[in-house]
Amino acid sequence: MEAITFFIYAFASIFVIVNPVAGLITFISLTSGMTADERKATVKRSVTVACLLAIVFAVSGELILRFFGITVDCLRVAGGILLFTVALDMMHAKVSRESVTAEEIRDAAKREDVSIFPIAIPLLTGPGAITTVILVIRTGETIGLKTIVILAILLTFALSYLIFRFANKINRILGVTGSLVISRVMGLLLGAIAVNFISVGIWNIYKSMI
Repeated sequence: MEAITFFIYAFASIFVIVNPVAGLITFISLTSGMTADERKATVKRSVTVACLLAIVFAVSGELILRFFGITVDCLRVAGGILLFTVALDMMHAKVSRESVTAEEIRDAAKREDVSIFPIAIPLLTGPGAITTVILVIRTGETIGLKTIVILAILLTFALSYLIFRFANKINRILGVTGSLVISRVMGLLLGAIAVNFISVGIWNIYKSMI
């Protein structure tokens, strides 16, 4: 039961920040001039790179924190603030400034290959996603729970592949209203996760100082 509960928590946390549904319109616009085969190859390459990057940071996150002398609680507070700003953008139906900017989209229009930048990075695996996987896998105290986080990452990007693979069909089904509703609900969930990160981080920092 603990493993199932932790998997749900890990998957929800990671999927909400990756949020491939919110990236549908951006993905469609970036790949509008591609053939069906080219778009399929772009989806496969971008999702694979984004997934591998998330796993690398999840596995090496502890070493990165030690290298820079950062405690996990400091990362919780800083990451929670970042995630909360993303959540506010989502709840106000704005394109997240953390995932991809207007300047990056304009730059991508000049590129022949957009699979790595800006689709894989930062549309799918941006600073928020990297912070989240490091914090979530740090929450798992056993190898088994850490493995569950890796499975949650894999499931997140498997669903991301399916969503981007059938982006046009999903966009037609959801429409503008459906996309906005989903984005706002996921923004609310992300906001709650962000507040949890911040509160736990501040409390642990406080306890370490007394």
